[in-house]
Amino acid sequence: MSLITSSIGQGLLWGILALGLYLTFRILNFPDMTVEGTFPFGAAICVSALVHGVNPLAATILSFFAGMVTGLVTGLLYTKGKIPVLLAGILTMTGVYSVNLRILGKANVGLLNKNTLLNGQLLQKLPINFPTIVVGLIIAIIVIVLLAVFLDTDLGQAFIATGDNEKMAQSLGINTDNMKILGLMLSNGLIGLAGGLLAQNGGYADVNMGIGTMVIGLAAIIIGEVVYGNLSLTARLVAVVIGSIIYRLILLLVLQLGFSTNDFKLISAIILAICMMLPLFEQKFHTRKLLKKGVEKP
Repeated sequence: MSLITSSIGQGLLWGILALGLYLTFRILNFPDMTVEGTFPFGAAICVSALVHGVNPLAATILSFFAGMVTGLVTGLLYTKGKIPVLLAGILTMTGVYSVNLRILGKANVGLLNKNTLLNGQLLQKLPINFPTIVVGLIIAIIVIVLLAVFLDTDLGQAFIATGDNEKMAQSLGINTDNMKILGLMLSNGLIGLAGGLLAQNGGYADVNMGIGTMVIGLAAIIIGEVVYGNLSLTARLVAVVIGSIIYRLILLLVLQLGFSTNDFKLISAIILAICMMLPLFEQKFHTRKLLKKGVEKP
């Protein structure tokens, strides 16, 4: 039971990262490789602040703003420097690695005997792993509500229009470059926040902890879409977080089958590949219609 609650808690925290990735991958419709640098950057900022006695809530908020900085750098390289977004993200990710080493002073820094957002006195009264679930659920709800409100504003609609049809958005007087920068900042802000939260949950920050995070976020997005199909935008945000939880439970199942934790990256890639091919199978074999209506007899 403790393994299941642990997976749910981690799924909620990883869901924050998936929500950030959703803004660029689905709404702006381009891949952002900054993710794998932003995640450990948010963790490094948060852990460094906690080690120096900063309030856990303030340290967590700092991780969000740290992520926004990396998003801003990528956005400026992409829109003003005219560097392809994929390469801009890789450049930022590469540079941030050295910044993380400067912040932490070494490759890995722990949080032993340090106050965090997950070990407050009130939360310690809860059963094991439930503090992570409570904090993850509260933050996920706050993020989803704020994103839903933002996307329903004129600015949010301009942001969506930029991803749907950039030329049409420009013809309506929307500054699409600003929208892209805004999207990258919000996306990476949430990814940095997830890094700070997961560093507190794991009890450490490591400069290499960002490896594979993009695959994890994409897997959560695709699983949420495959499981729930066509949804409203707000419901899709919820589905992304649920997809993240399902993904962690799938990994737990794989672990129970006897696989090593060393295989997780490979398994993650396989799960993502399968999930991304499901819409193709659905289109070819009409599986969703068969599930809903049953196979008609000739």
